[in-house]
Amino acid sequence: MNSASGAAQQANDSKVLQGLARAGFAVSGLLHLIVGGLVVKIALSSSDSGSADSSGAFSEIAQTPGGAFVLWFAVVAFAALALWQVTEAVSRGQEATDRAKAAGKAVLYGAMGFIAMRFATGSGSGGGSEESLTAKALAAPAGQLLVGAVGLAIIGGGVYHVYKGWKEKFREDLRSTGTGAAGKGVVLTGKIGYIAKGAALVVLGALFVWAALTADADKAGGMDDVFATIGGQPFGAVLLVAMGLGFAAYGLYSFARARFARM
Repeated sequence: MNSASGAAQQANDSKVLQGLARAGFAVSGLLHLIVGGLVVKIALSSSDSGSADSSGAFSEIAQTPGGAFVLWFAVVAFAALALWQVTEAVSRGQEATDRAKAAGKAVLYGAMGFIAMRFATGSGSGGGSEESLTAKALAAPAGQLLVGAVGLAIIGGGVYHVYKGWKEKFREDLRSTGTGAAGKGVVLTGKIGYIAKGAALVVLGALFVWAALTADADKAGGMDDVFATIGGQPFGAVLLVAMGLGFAAYGLYSFARARFARM
């Protein structure tokens, strides 16, 4: 175990891996900017503006000149970011909660890299995968409890995002926020971005809980379903614009994180 921890620490300190991981934060920023733009577009248009989630963002990239290069770069960057999170989870000196969070992030970034690879190879995202996986989970023994637990975990993550944004705990992830107006901008976009993402995650978790309570996989979904749910509320268009701007703010913060992240 000590040798594994030592190897993980050595990989964690690699300048090449750190550089690629920083690129992963930048790609994440680009995706959030695109998703934010799609959400605002949906709010202001009655027509179908595309899927407002990571798949929709990758689809937008794929349709642009040079999109294939960007997608393959995203694959490499997210793979590096996932690997860096793995080294964080295995390295010595980490608290158990920090290890768990790093492991969770490794899975998330790995999944993002996989989705990017599907678009880069022309396979697409496999639409409806959330509902399909939820249906399989609900059909399993104690499936409703499992889906409900996943929903509650997502809600917990969303609440933590809101807390992290409101209390500016994201500053702990950065070695600096910059100075002057730029530094204030980093803090402001981080605060708005984390709160917006947290609110979206709470709604996403609620959809999973509702799917568990009703034993109906169609009630669950991804971020696209979250925005559809928000848009269906009173003043939904206003809420969607605010949410879209919040995601765009998180995207801008992610660009700053690519530069200032504590590695």
